[in-house]
Amino acid sequence: MKIKPLKMPLWDKPPGKCEEIPQITYYGAALKRTDAAVVIFPGGGYGGRSSHEGEGYAEFLNADGIDAFVVDYRVSPHRFPLELLDARRAVRFVRHNAERFGIDREKIIAMGSSAGGHLAAMLCTYKKPVNFEGADRIDAQEFLPNAQALCYPVICSPSGDKVAHVGSYENLLGSENMSFADNVSPEKNVRPSTPAAFIWHTSEDAAVSVINSYRYASALKENGVAVEMHIFPFGRHGLGAAPDFPHVAQWTGLMINWMAYMKFM
Repeated sequence: MKIKPLKMPLWDKPPGKCEEIPQITYYGAALKRTDAAVVIFPGGGYGGRSSHEGEGYAEFLNADGIDAFVVDYRVSPHRFPLELLDARRAVRFVRHNAERFGIDREKIIAMGSSAGGHLAAMLCTYKKPVNFEGADRIDAQEFLPNAQALCYPVICSPSGDKVAHVGSYENLLGSENMSFADNVSPEKNVRPSTPAAFIWHTSEDAAVSVINSYRYASALKENGVAVEMHIFPFGRHGLGAAPDFPHVAQWTGLMINWMAYMKFM
């Protein structure tokens, strides 16, 4: 029996510029196999959010007995730090409501695709305070997830780098603030305390170069952070669960196996 998704606001009164209400939708597994949960940030170049990288992921996770939360975070014309504020709030919201949903506070994985992958990675690497935090008891929770799962993520800063996805950074920061890009470029801000990662990408991706994933994995390795990465030879950008690409579609099972190996299952 499928559990009806539950959509909830991240705040009663969202702080900062708010032309849309940041929300989080709970997708509960009918037959739970774990008390871990995955918080999902869909891709869309920080200009939108792709449902197949949100609800689509929640469905395959639910089928494996894993609870999922899909986040409707703010996108352009909203600017940094509001996207990061929403991402931090989402993890804090899940931790605050862990008992309600039968979740272990120390088994939360942040997952994202493309620009959503950048947001998940930035959540794991940008540690400085941001505006509007500390408003209530929910904000008292830790925002850092326990692991990260990234699907063809935007990573590299546009500063002198031809492999960067400039459009995502421009939507996040505004073209007038691109000098700040290195500060929110995940591979430049990895520390030994950065959560363990699962990453997948395709070599053929013509929108977000696979070099983004290689560089992030290299930075994680250099800092002693556990990383598992899978690079598939063929497949366009934005495949999601890749139902029409059987070889690439293996990544969903590989992620579940990684979760079990890392003791989230």
